[in-house]
Amino acid sequence: MASATLLLPARRRLDGQPLPEPVARALGRSDRGEGEAGQPAQLRRHFRLLPDHWPVAALTRQLDAGDAGGDTWLRADPARIAPDMHGARMLAWGEALELTAEDTAQLLPALKPLFGDAGFLLDAPQPSRWYLRLPREAKVPAFAPVQDVLGDDLFDHLPQGEQGRRWRALLSEAQVLLHNHPWNAQRVAQGKPPVNSLWFWGGGRLPDAVQTHYRQIRSPDALLRALAAAAGVVSAQEAGQVDALIDLRHLRNLDRLCAEALQPLLQALDRRELAALTLDFEDGAQFRIARGQRWRWWRRPLRRLHEAADAMPA
Repeated sequence: MASATLLLPARRRLDGQPLPEPVARALGRSDRGEGEAGQPAQLRRHFRLLPDHWPVAALTRQLDAGDAGGDTWLRADPARIAPDMHGARMLAWGEALELTAEDTAQLLPALKPLFGDAGFLLDAPQPSRWYLRLPREAKVPAFAPVQDVLGDDLFDHLPQGEQGRRWRALLSEAQVLLHNHPWNAQRVAQGKPPVNSLWFWGGGRLPDAVQTHYRQIRSPDALLRALAAAAGVVSAQEAGQVDALIDLRHLRNLDRLCAEALQPLLQALDRRELAALTLDFEDGAQFRIARGQRWRWWRRPLRRLHEAADAMPA
C-alpha cells in the first residue's frame, strides 16, 4: 500500500488558527520526530546524492538545458537590491522579478564580456535562472543560498578571504553595469522592479547519482523537479499505488491546507487507500500518521501546530 509525504513550510508560516477536529486528533496521536531545519535539509531527507554534496546550479541546469555534465556550474541569479543605511538589502530575486526572454536578451550582452574575461560563460536558458559555466576544476567559495540572503544585507553573506575577493569584485562590477543599463530605466518606467544585482550560489558539478524511494513527485519548484528527474522519476502522475512526495511549501493558509490536502488524505487512510501520511515541515518538525494510531485514544488532540504534547518516537 502506498504512502504520501507532504513537504510543508515552517509551522510559523501556517500557525495561528485552531486545527479542525479530525486533523487535530490525527496529529495528536501521530508519531513525531525532529530533523534539521532549512530548505536544503528538508529536501535531503528525501533524496540521496552520490557523491554527497548539494550542487543546485548543476541540477537545475540539467533540468533547464540538459548540458550540465562535465563542467562546474554556478547560479548567477538576477536580483533587486536597495541601499539602506547599513549597505544594500536584497528585496527580490528570480521569478519575483517577472523577467521575460526580452529582459535577458537586453541585459545579458552587457554582462557577458565581464564574465568572459574571467573565463566564465554566462547564459540564461530560463529568464529567472542565470548560470555561469566554469571549468570543471574551478574552485568556488561557499556561497550562501539565495533564500538565506533575501531580506538581508548582501555584504553580510559575501564570501570572505582571498578566494572570495575575485567574486566580490565581479559582483560589484556587475552591479555597476546593471545600474547603468537603460533597460532597467525602462523597466522602472513600466512599474517593474529593476534588475540591479546578481547573486552567485549553488556551485558544483552534477552528481553521479540521485536516489529516492518515491515514484511520484509533484512540485512547482525547479530544484525538486530537477532532483526527481535525476532520480529517474519521469512522470509526476505515474499510475498505480506508489509512494508520493507532494510539495506544498508554497502554502501559507492553514485552512486551505487542511481542507484541500490533510482532510482528504486522512479520509484515504481511513479507507485503507494509504498506508501512512507524513508531514515534513521546513523547521524540521515531522508527523507520521498511520491508521492504527486511532487506538491511541489517551493522547489529546493537537489544537495548534506548535502546541506541546507528549511525543511518540518517530
